[in-house]
Amino acid sequence: MSTFNDRENAFENKFAHDSEMQFKAEARRNKLLGLWAADLLGKSGDEAAAYATEVVKSDFEEAGEEDVYRKVSGDLGSRAEEATIRAKMAELMIEAKAQLMKDVG
Repeated sequence: MSTFNDRENAFENKFAHDSEMQFKAEARRNKLLGLWAADLLGKSGDEAAAYATEVVKSDFEEAGEEDVYRKVSGDLGSRAEEATIRAKMAELMIEAKAQLMKDVG
């Protein structure tokens, strides 16, 4: 029975690790998205960093990424269309995961 318990623990540990990595990737993506949007809004330095933090915090309103999209879309208004924002979110998720893998490795 020990082998079964070891396998169960390994799967649980992997699930916890994967969930943690996904959370970190989403948070990093949201920060990068916030910095991108801040640039479009004409913000820089501390103001851009503060805005990026707001975007990260907006992800805690509901499950999924729609809350982040609404925040950025609402703030950008006509500066970026929906397709542009969603494409940027997808692009930055790839970048965020790559950064995390580099940090871990």
